[in-house]
Amino acid sequence: MKRPQVTLKLATSLDGRIATGAGESRWITGEAARAEVQKLRAAHDAVMIGAGTARADDPSLLARTEPLPERQPKRVVLSKNFDVPTGGRLFDNLEESSLIILGAGPGAASARAAKAGAQIGHIINEGPVDVSLAFHSLLTEWQVQSVLCEGGGQLAASLIVADVVDRLEWFRAPMVLGDGGRPAVAALALSSLAAAPRFRRVALRELGPDIWESYERVS
Repeated sequence: MKRPQVTLKLATSLDGRIATGAGESRWITGEAARAEVQKLRAAHDAVMIGAGTARADDPSLLARTEPLPERQPKRVVLSKNFDVPTGGRLFDNLEESSLIILGAGPGAASARAAKAGAQIGHIINEGPVDVSLAFHSLLTEWQVQSVLCEGGGQLAASLIVADVVDRLEWFRAPMVLGDGGRPAVAALALSSLAAAPRFRRVALRELGPDIWESYERVS
């Protein structure tokens, strides 16, 4: 099935946490790392998050580079029930950057989101949204050739399980949040080490106190 190029971005503590147990995440990484993330957004056709991140963080997902990019990426949310708050920042600046919500079927929530200005994609499948079908839809219906996926942990896990991550950009801060912190990648239900998805590191850079590592998938 044809799909866009998929990059997964992680910004974590040394022990792979994206927030404290209470949900505090601003800011784990420093200013230089966050500036590079803005450049990554601007370099992709679309930026994707899960519905949980949309509700918890209220992000805009616009690329805040200096100068601003000539074209803002599309903003994409995976949400089975289309339960994305229409009063959030994702619904701002729709004339600059369209908002696409991909879910598993029609309903009142999708109608509300469409009325507020979102573009709706119905992915017909049982259970959670099928990420492979979602990416195929982005390519064929919205001509999205590249997607930067920013989280959260459940979305990251679903992408890795579906084997659709072509590149991983990992920003790592010198702090430890411990077992109570929220993981960057949710459970993968691996049966053995041999079953673990593997990536090859292709770059490592220092960004002030932080480390930026780039990985590519191992075929």
